Amino acid sequence: MATEQDTPMDRLWQEYAVVFRDFDDLTLARWMAQTLGQLKGRVWRLSHPLVGAYRLAAQTGTDRQIWLKRLVSTPADYVEAACCRAPLLPLFTRDIVESGLVCEHCGGTAVEFADLDPAFQQALRQWSDRYALIHQVAHWDEKQKKRTRDYDRDIDDAAVKAEDLLAEAARNLIPKLLDFYPTIIWEDHDECLDVRPEDIDS
Repeated sequence: MATEQDTPMDRLWQEYAVVFRDFDDLTLARWMAQTLGQLKGRVWRLSHPLVGAYRLAAQTGTDRQIWLKRLVSTPADYVEAACCRAPLLPLFTRDIVESGLVCEHCGGTAVEFADLDPAFQQALRQWSDRYALIHQVAHWDEKQKKRTRDYDRDIDDAAVKAEDLLAEAARNLIPKLLDFYPTIIWEDHDECLDVRPEDIDS
């Protein structure tokens, strides 16, 4: 149900979600299981339409506890997420060190950073540290902004660097997670720096 705080985009996504709310439990479970099978084996952008549709279905499925009802078999290679017991569908975000891999079903932490492969943690931490330095430009206070000659130029430069780093992660880091998970989704935007999916060439 829409509230006064909802943005026009929030209301649009709520409209999109109606189709999944109209599904009965078995139909919804079958659709989600089949879609997980289609997602398997690839790295996906968060902005991809199929991922967006699955996310809407997953929200409805989580509300109804679809995966707990065991109406359908979980697609092969998907283990149960500890956070909500749905099939583990992890989301890589720029906050990987703090938040770990995020669950696409419930939005909680699906895999803690400390639980990721130790050999891979250092590369992820280095990338995250580089990204954090760039991202913080969007959150400078007035005093920090006054120290620079041209904040608009600085924020534009930060956005370009963020695009490059997100593309670098998509090409060189995130695909390595497929060695551990059947599917991985990555956050292909940064709203604070006004980086949109179409700005990132991966």
